Amino acid sequence: MKEFLEEVSKQGIGKIEQDVSLARYTTYHVGGTARCIIYPKNIEKVVELVRLIQKHQMEYKILGNGSNLLFSDRVYEKVLINLSNLNHISFIDNKIIVGAGYSLIRLARDAMKRSLTGLEFAAGIPGTVGGAVFMNAGAYKSDMGYVVRSAKVLTPDLKVIELANSEMNFHYRSSFFQSHPNYIVLEVTMRLKHGKRRAIEEVMNERKMRRRESQPLDFPSAGSVFRNPVDMPAAGKLIEDIGLKGLYKGGAQVSDKHANFIINAKDATAEDIKSLIEFVQDAVEENYHIKLKVEQEFVNWE
Repeated sequence: MKEFLEEVSKQGIGKIEQDVSLARYTTYHVGGTARCIIYPKNIEKVVELVRLIQKHQMEYKILGNGSNLLFSDRVYEKVLINLSNLNHISFIDNKIIVGAGYSLIRLARDAMKRSLTGLEFAAGIPGTVGGAVFMNAGAYKSDMGYVVRSAKVLTPDLKVIELANSEMNFHYRSSFFQSHPNYIVLEVTMRLKHGKRRAIEEVMNERKMRRRESQPLDFPSAGSVFRNPVDMPAAGKLIEDIGLKGLYKGGAQVSDKHANFIINAKDATAEDIKSLIEFVQDAVEENYHIKLKVEQEFVNWE
């Protein structure tokens, strides 16, 4: 790791942070120590960084806003790459070209200010554009697959190519990138529709108010824990109906406001949260004979 970081520094790839608490970089506010987080200055530096990673035979993971990740409490030895410097954006009529590190919530607001409709669903999703494409993030019966037209990506053999929407295999909360994690989303092109700013803003404000009323936004969480099962009540309803609202495991709690949220209520550890997720999953399976699929990614637990 030392020689690798020295070379990263020498080549001016970007800021390097060492031995940092992952609690600062995840919305659960938990996790162990990361050996390093590297912030490439631009797309060219991302390519250089991955080339160095391959040269030193290391492993890496892209870290966005940490809004869908549960790191263990152990030391994370792999390289974390943060793409927050890929935050360029341009609007050409109803087309948007935006860097992978751009805030999805900010993008939804930007689109609204230009009277562009189609991203209202994203106004409450606290991730980056790249992370949202990776997860095919969505809400209100829409998702990234409906608005993304293409993406500039870095392939495992260090080529920067363009993938069309049809090549990204968007499905409910899934995409090509989840089965090909060594492809890195660098830039995204979207196409929205022209609308009326006031109507778009009203939809976003109404949904914001609904989230405040129904979701535990005052506590650290990672949003909905489980996907809603097909042809059954929503996951939160299933959990609530078996009496698990308010249940604690250590400092983690099934929210008493929305049962499909697990919150860091009292200085929870990552183990507290994971244990509670698994307990709820097992209880639902025992009562309804269905295994809920976890939306969040467990990292560094193996």
